[in-house]
Amino acid sequence: MATEGESMDVDSGDTPMPPPKTSEPVQNEDEEEDCSDLSDLLESINDASTTPSAKISVLTSVLQDPAERYGPKASAIKERAVYALARAYCNDNRHDEVVTLLTGDACAPFFANITKAKCAKVVRAVLDAVCALAPDKLDMQAQICRNIIAWCQAEKRSFLRQRVEAKLASVLFQQDKYGEALALVDNLLLELKKLDDKQLLVETHLVEAKIHHGLRGMAKSKAALTASRTNANAIYVAPALQSQIDLMSGVLHCEEGDYDTAHSYFLEAFEQLDQLDDREKAVPCLKYMMLCRILDGLSKALGISASGAMGIRSDRAEVDISGMVSGKRGVKYAGRDMEAMSAIAAAASERSLKDYEAVLAKYPNELQDDLLIRHHLKTLQEQLLESNLIRIIEPYSCVEIDHVANLIEMPLPVVEKKLSQMILDGKFHGILDQGKGQLIVYEEANTDKAMEKGLKVIENMDKVVTSLFSRSQALRSMMI
Repeated sequence: MATEGESMDVDSGDTPMPPPKTSEPVQNEDEEEDCSDLSDLLESINDASTTPSAKISVLTSVLQDPAERYGPKASAIKERAVYALARAYCNDNRHDEVVTLLTGDACAPFFANITKAKCAKVVRAVLDAVCALAPDKLDMQAQICRNIIAWCQAEKRSFLRQRVEAKLASVLFQQDKYGEALALVDNLLLELKKLDDKQLLVETHLVEAKIHHGLRGMAKSKAALTASRTNANAIYVAPALQSQIDLMSGVLHCEEGDYDTAHSYFLEAFEQLDQLDDREKAVPCLKYMMLCRILDGLSKALGISASGAMGIRSDRAEVDISGMVSGKRGVKYAGRDMEAMSAIAAAASERSLKDYEAVLAKYPNELQDDLLIRHHLKTLQEQLLESNLIRIIEPYSCVEIDHVANLIEMPLPVVEKKLSQMILDGKFHGILDQGKGQLIVYEEANTDKAMEKGLKVIENMDKVVTSLFSRSQALRSMMI
């Protein structure tokens, strides 16, 4: 029994010993990971006297560490080095190097020794940083996305590939390559619906709505936006993304002529972006709000309905947006964009096409680069031209076209073409006598209501007789 007890004591004493022996070397190994040299190199680039080329060489040496350290401390330092290297390339305008940064030799060892989730995080962060630092270099952004997609396909990283494809679709939309972007989005949506990835579905359907809007397919754009909202209701949506959904809703309502509802959506988006202090995206929202006020006020002033019917009433107070410009928001976001919209509002209030065209020539980038503003300002110009022409020709039954052109201060061919379009569209009754250079205006003839009502009675009688005949046929078949 003593032998058994002694053996039991030996076993019980030996059993708890191995865990400390195996755990101590691991802890010492982590504690002994010395990354001070990497940290010093990374801090050295903050010196103001360091040239961009020197910064790039230092950051490259950090990533290509001869000691091949990839512990927690080293990985964190190298992650910061990747971000700093991307910024350095953009600041030095070396965009070709940016294209090959993530898929080249500089970052390959680092990506090979970190987890796939962290790799995806780094790649997406670098992509967002590059797009923010070089927003006008769309070709460079598209090439970076294509390189990353090809690398993801080779490494079989579907999660990252899908997110980069969504980013590529957004870049292609900004390049006005709607067909290519739509084909990419359609294939991506097929994959995402199988995976039920709500977050990415929200973003992809939103890009799809923008593409269809660019193609003027309002019904499909509305359906895509509805799908995006449906998926957004099931998850938490960041304020930045929610503002983009509200912005797109306002755009579609503005296209439908519902300017009050569109203004409320733009206001929601603007307030969220204002809280995020995102001036670049908040300014377009404020411009859209001003555009809605201009269009709504002018529609009421001219008596223009949503279907395009036009009158000649005018109330200049309806087109006044001075409260929006002089308020807190207008002061904070003052600049050429606000000046351009204020000038458009002043020209619309005066119903002066000459002032309107002068504003378009003075602020081409602020008014013509945006798809929504460009489309609606063209519509606004047509409405102003038609309204002024109707006001000029209203007192006449016969007037020379040259006289109308002089009064409206526009070239004769433009006025003649517009008058012919208005006659064909039924805006007024008349003919153009091009031999004499005259416009002959007819009074609107009263339509014969009796004829219209008589035709409706005959149509209803035909339906009754057809119904009675079909019933009699059914009764005969039953009797036989």
